[in-house]
Amino acid sequence: SGKTTQETTQEKIVRLIKAQPEITRNELARQAGLTSDGIKYHLDRMRKEGKIRHIGPTKKGYWEIVEKEEE
Repeated sequence: SGKTTQETTQEKIVRLIKAQPEITRNELARQAGLTSDGIKYHLDRMRKEGKIRHIGPTKKGYWEIVEKEEE
């Protein structure tokens, strides 16, 4: 269709997490082209907004996308 949509950083993070829920923050940073601090910032924001949550221990856990119910 020739229409390109610019994927936001958060959309990219969500896509990467969906593809690989146990992805590490460093791996997210590498694949998203951000610094580790940049990823931490977005993950913290997304967690505060209730978009994602981390299940389990830091090293062995995984990410979960929280699908919002439409009101």
